[in-house]
Amino acid sequence: MSEIKVIISGGGTGGHIFPAISIANAVKEKLPNAKILFVGAQGKMEMEKVPDAGYDIVGLPVAGFQRKLTLKNLSFPFKLIKSLNKARKVVKDFNPDVAVGVGGYASGPVLRVASNNGVPCLLQEQNSFPGVTNRILSKKAVKICVAYDKMDRFFEAGKIILTGNPVRGNLISSVDKKQAAEFWNLSEDKKTILVIGGSLGARSVNNGILHGIADMPDDCQMIWQTGKFYFEEMKTALPESLKDKVIVTDFISRMDMAFAMADVVVSRAGAGTISELAILGKPTIFVPSPNVSEDHQTKNAMALVEKEAAILVRDSDVNAIVHEASVLAMDEVKLKQLSENINQLAKPEAAIDIANEVIKLAQSKK
Repeated sequence: MSEIKVIISGGGTGGHIFPAISIANAVKEKLPNAKILFVGAQGKMEMEKVPDAGYDIVGLPVAGFQRKLTLKNLSFPFKLIKSLNKARKVVKDFNPDVAVGVGGYASGPVLRVASNNGVPCLLQEQNSFPGVTNRILSKKAVKICVAYDKMDRFFEAGKIILTGNPVRGNLISSVDKKQAAEFWNLSEDKKTILVIGGSLGARSVNNGILHGIADMPDDCQMIWQTGKFYFEEMKTALPESLKDKVIVTDFISRMDMAFAMADVVVSRAGAGTISELAILGKPTIFVPSPNVSEDHQTKNAMALVEKEAAILVRDSDVNAIVHEASVLAMDEVKLKQLSENINQLAKPEAAIDIANEVIKLAQSKK
């Protein structure tokens, strides 16, 4: 069977969107005639990223319920009702053979409607601590693909498949450190610290880097992604004496060049980023964001720390991050240990494994 219809729903952040696109690509590789429709939330980044990847997407007016008291919550039930009505129309018109939820607000209405109409549902949970949407939807899901052990604390054990998280297909390249050094105009012989605070940046991480950057040893250098909101501020604040060994950029389009150069990575602890770093075997210091639901980034990072596969620095201790990264960069034994241990957690075939499960569910409906 080659013509199946797959609906993929969710988004809101790159951590949801890029795995979803990777799953879609893997399905298309196996079944080029498969029809795939994405459903996201209006105004969120999936409405741009999914069409850029070559797929159609429908936007729902859904929004999340704020945990703090705010007037935004007054519109929540109305947006939910509108989203359920639109999801019913989308599911009826597209008539999918399988529905895939990757987390995020939009997956709730779509998978609820799909399951009520007899469409088998698969969830892809990126984090070690599931979000509210996926925990609710798990009751209706047939299969749940996860990236961490011990997820039977949250989901029915018989539904769980340990696949890992899909990563971007262009992540791994043949770039070596010499090429990367030429690209960045940095020294091939110095230890390089790569700081990635996410595409939008992280103020606390940036301030922590700025606080300690003057004390970075002479045999270390840095590639520092500040995010677009903080770029001008951080670039202006960087001491002139450091500009030959610190590359300050708002966004890194050639992550292959950045990772090829990096001896140590300083990063937030989003699930997608962790999966990429595991595949690359990069020694990493995670600084979990304290501003995410249910502190799931700390739980993600601790799952690695417990296996001696990463180091954790609390956001409240971020002023020490340059010192920690510099010490690690010069410790060859620790670098090797962290690299080997994080690489053992890698699941490079995650997208293919999830696509196989999606196809099996679709075939079960035929």
